[in-house]
Amino acid sequence: MAQVRPRGSVQYDNTGRVAVVSGGCSGIGLAICRAFVDSNAAGVVCLDVDEEAAARLPERVNFYRCDTADEEQCRAAIAWSVERFSALDILVNNAAIQPKESYVPLHELPAEVWHRLVAINFSGYTFLAKYALQQMRQQQSGVVVNIASGQGHRTAREVGAYGPIKAGNIMQARQWGVEYARDGIRVVSVSPGAIDTPLVRASLAKQGGAAEIANRHPVGRLGQPEEVANAVLWLSSDDASFITGTDLEVDGGLGAFAAFATPYPMPDAE
Repeated sequence: MAQVRPRGSVQYDNTGRVAVVSGGCSGIGLAICRAFVDSNAAGVVCLDVDEEAAARLPERVNFYRCDTADEEQCRAAIAWSVERFSALDILVNNAAIQPKESYVPLHELPAEVWHRLVAINFSGYTFLAKYALQQMRQQQSGVVVNIASGQGHRTAREVGAYGPIKAGNIMQARQWGVEYARDGIRVVSVSPGAIDTPLVRASLAKQGGAAEIANRHPVGRLGQPEEVANAVLWLSSDDASFITGTDLEVDGGLGAFAAFATPYPMPDAE
């Protein structure tokens, strides 16, 4: 099995830049907040509803409570960030949910679960982008990064809600990327595979456990939140200045591996 080397943030210099990250109190969002702090961002704002977790954020991360399903809260969050830092250079749409109640065939999906998934995982991205793009158009610069999912590219049983909505996050980035390119704004999406977070480990338990799912990846392991954060740092940097309206899969090769191919041996069979 592939060895996991120690990881830190890719050292891009974000001096003078302001980043807003939704769902930044844990998992991938927290790693992204830390990456922007480590790269000397002038301001990092975490939007989340978990006030208890917010108390454990890195010192230079500014917390603003925001339920992204609520358009007015999204408007207020962006306005607060701009007022505090006088700019908004990067928006990372990351806040999302994967409730266990949504992992059912479509004909069994409760309407309230569907509406909640759409509200947070899709409408929340739209609302934050709507107000961030207004500020970015005034600046004639900015980057929006949607955190989508490998399930937005390919599907499985019992993801009739989560998968289509994550595919929508990819299409949001494509459409916004085209719409705002002439305003000096880039919009991209990142589709993580199985990343080692508490939320993912809980969801993998019903699929045979993290070890089995890790072994399905060609690289032989789960991804780390910092690896997604590094992709976000690169895509939001000037090194990616000719990249917009597209998606980057950060999945250890899982999406490239055909379902009918010979599976990798389990660890105890090596």
